Amino acid sequence: MTWLLVLVGGMVGAPLRYLTDRAVQARHGTAFPWGTFTVNVAGCLILGLLTGAVTAGAASSHAQLLLGTGLCGALTTYSTFSYETLRLAEGGARFQAAANALGSVVAGLGAAFVGVAGAEALWG
Repeated sequence: MTWLLVLVGGMVGAPLRYLTDRAVQARHGTAFPWGTFTVNVAGCLILGLLTGAVTAGAASSHAQLLLGTGLCGALTTYSTFSYETLRLAEGGARFQAAANALGSVVAGLGAAFVGVAGAEALWG
């Protein structure tokens, strides 16, 4: 049952990542990887909210497998973030590469914190 929950979450998360990335990137005519940035921060927020909900007893461990491991695991992408950051740096856009690296870490941690705090406010 565990693997099935992860599989189903991943089946939703992977296409959602691709479609969100393309939609966001199409709205920005820059080399900065806004699509990847968006899916990674959104995944951190969802995972923070979910983790807080599980901790407060408002969500089950099954929900954590489906949405946390499956959906968020497929939605977020460290490898694409790394590749795109490296590509920016190699292309001479070192400021954008540094901004992507620092901004992704700060925004991701901030989103996770907001998610956990939001869950605690709602269900804590």
